[in-house]
Amino acid sequence: MKLYCLSGHPTLPCNVLKFKSTTIMLDCGLDMTSTLNFLPLPLVQSPRLSKLPGWVLKDGSTFLDKELKECSGHVFVDSVPEFCLPETELLDLSTVDVILISNYHCMMALPYITEYTGFTGTVYATEPTVQIGRLLMEELVNSIERVPKAQSASMWKNKEVQRLLPAPLKDAVEVSMWRKCYTMPEVNAALSKIQMVGYSQKIELFGAVQVTPLSSGYALGSSNWIIQSHYEKVSYVSGSSLLTTHPQPMDQASLKNSDVLILTGLTQIPTANPDGMVGEFCSNLAMTVRNGGNVLVPCYPSGVIYDLLECLYQYIDSAGLSNVPFYFISPVANSSLEFSQIFAEWLCHNKQTKVYLPEPPFPHAELIQTNKLKHYPSIHGDFSNDFKQPCVVFTGHPSLRFGDVVHFMELWGKSSLNTVIFTEPDFSYLDALAPYQPLAMKCVYCPIDTRLNFIQVSKLLKEVQPLHVVCPEQYTQPPPTQSHRTDLMIDCQPPPMSYRRAEVLTLPYKRRYEKIEIMPELPPKPPQPPASKKRKRVSDDVPECKPLKPLLSGSIPVDQFVQTLEKHGFSDVKVEDTAKGHIVLLQEAETLIQIEEDSTHIICDNDEPLRVKLRDLVLKFLQKF
Repeated sequence: MKLYCLSGHPTLPCNVLKFKSTTIMLDCGLDMTSTLNFLPLPLVQSPRLSKLPGWVLKDGSTFLDKELKECSGHVFVDSVPEFCLPETELLDLSTVDVILISNYHCMMALPYITEYTGFTGTVYATEPTVQIGRLLMEELVNSIERVPKAQSASMWKNKEVQRLLPAPLKDAVEVSMWRKCYTMPEVNAALSKIQMVGYSQKIELFGAVQVTPLSSGYALGSSNWIIQSHYEKVSYVSGSSLLTTHPQPMDQASLKNSDVLILTGLTQIPTANPDGMVGEFCSNLAMTVRNGGNVLVPCYPSGVIYDLLECLYQYIDSAGLSNVPFYFISPVANSSLEFSQIFAEWLCHNKQTKVYLPEPPFPHAELIQTNKLKHYPSIHGDFSNDFKQPCVVFTGHPSLRFGDVVHFMELWGKSSLNTVIFTEPDFSYLDALAPYQPLAMKCVYCPIDTRLNFIQVSKLLKEVQPLHVVCPEQYTQPPPTQSHRTDLMIDCQPPPMSYRRAEVLTLPYKRRYEKIEIMPELPPKPPQPPASKKRKRVSDDVPECKPLKPLLSGSIPVDQFVQTLEKHGFSDVKVEDTAKGHIVLLQEAETLIQIEEDSTHIICDNDEPLRVKLRDLVLKFLQKF
């Protein structure tokens, strides 16, 4: 059992597990912190950015002044932002059988994996993860493509040149693997490879391994995964939360009795209390607006924004903010707000019960109805007509390098009345602000991260008691800036095994048992020699073996099967549910197809070609081994 670590970012993991002759990729997170090394992409021409001086080496050399610009003592790449991809050389990614996605933040590198590595397998994720992940990718592509850059910079990536650059460019890791953003056709191609699953649904992989998603409590549709054979169990815990927010609560009981528990995606701000941060957010927002200033909230179009809008809904009237407009600007703003209201079965119990009253589970529906919250695809068009100040604007991207947020930073940055409030913990707010310096507007850091902290992890590990814990090396030592805080690390017995980017771990668990099935078609025993005192040679003829029938595994998704039938000319298809499964009725052909959990029967009268054709269509949905 081996684990290949392809990402160095503990909350944006990408690992590959080799287990029981299957190769399973666990998440494919995209490290976007690399974008902080680039200049912002303004939606309108920025005189300030265009006048930044080129960077000159200490010896006076100017050969990089077209690629690198200097701003307030920091050096930035003047090019389209690029992203740090997971490792692609550590193993042949075309051999990956399946990819398991834990949440929509951990699938942003999916198009790079599925479209450029020869990957031919299947991706498994829940429906909210797929749909919201699509929105995040669409916003990312839209934000970058609508501000085309004439030039691309590559000379600075030369290793000999990079050594001469100031930090952080000098210390940037794997710059040769940084890539520009993918395109929407690549996004659509990647998403077409995803098979949607539900919580506790068991998925067979080649008859060797079974994988099951469990609610992780972090985001809509977020999952932990159980990977098990008959005698071994591996749990993959990524991006989990025990706090009561909008998603379904975390399923802890199913993690018990794990031989190996792979733990990643813990909180990035272990010393910050999410409830306290929300309180600070609301008070700073109210103070700014009362003083006549505007508030800018750089955010993703899904996730924490739902909880922030809910808190503001309860806070607006008591704080005297009922006349202040709230704007949510994103190319996917409308879809995001609608999706949050329709994924009822993925919400916590309190929000599920509202759906049956019927009431919208999230209060932002009422904010929209009363015109307190307005959403727009961009700053152009209707927004420019409706725009009133003072106001509160939620928009992306949290890195401040692209998206509508760049326009507001340029527009409001010169006034000390305005405030930018950082709530997303993925980026250093000081690094995000660097290309906007000198900056007059106030900056407030209220990172809200509901993922597990180290106290909660210790309690969880005591309850589920795995034999071995595997985690990123960042979790096995105190943070570099707080080396005395030994409580900010994983403490368990035996000590956890740690990994880092581009490392291969041989996991300590060894198989003790194996389940095999002996087929009745095995060759018969050789004939026994007749009883005699004299020895006789047993016949050297090899007994004839019957050819073994291939075994089949998997399940038949009825909706997709019906679509396939219609594509092959079968019209008037009806489906009936039964206690054991489904009956697909082909009325014109007078044929029944019974689909049950462990068998499928095709019933037709004296039409062998039709039966064979239907059998072949059924086999397309099953795996042979």
